[in-house]
Amino acid sequence: MRMIATAVACCVSASGAFALDTQDIHGTWRLASATRKIVDTNEVIDAYGGPRPTGWINYGKDGRMMVICAFEGREKPAANDKMTDEDRVRLHKTFFAYAGTFKFDGKKVTHAIDTSWNEVWTGTSQVREVEYSDNKLTLVTPPFKFNVDGKMSVITLVWERHP
Repeated sequence: MRMIATAVACCVSASGAFALDTQDIHGTWRLASATRKIVDTNEVIDAYGGPRPTGWINYGKDGRMMVICAFEGREKPAANDKMTDEDRVRLHKTFFAYAGTFKFDGKKVTHAIDTSWNEVWTGTSQVREVEYSDNKLTLVTPPFKFNVDGKMSVITLVWERHP
């Protein structure tokens, strides 16, 4: 009886998360949500302008990856030829994209960036903790200074597989 109770307790407390193999992350994923925890206050807010930023990430079987994300609510300039420097700064601060190679160990993915919207990232490695649960891939950053306000933050990105 005790064994049955223990087995039931384990099943009830299981989170649905499990270790992944590299082939489990291959493919294209759509950004479902992005939250930001400010380290100093533990406040959790929308990371990229609101609850519905736009984003895509792709992990290829060839070992390459690409990601592109745009904040929710970005203002559209009147036209390309009428864009001001202020428009360009605002657009740069509300967007990111990079590409490179990736390595995945079942718990963490490392993006070795060779091309980026922000040359500070080119040539660096970005490490993300990875969890898969309820058909969603969750990537969590280590603490870093957020590019918009400089506050130490942890970003949690939840991705849904694109068919």
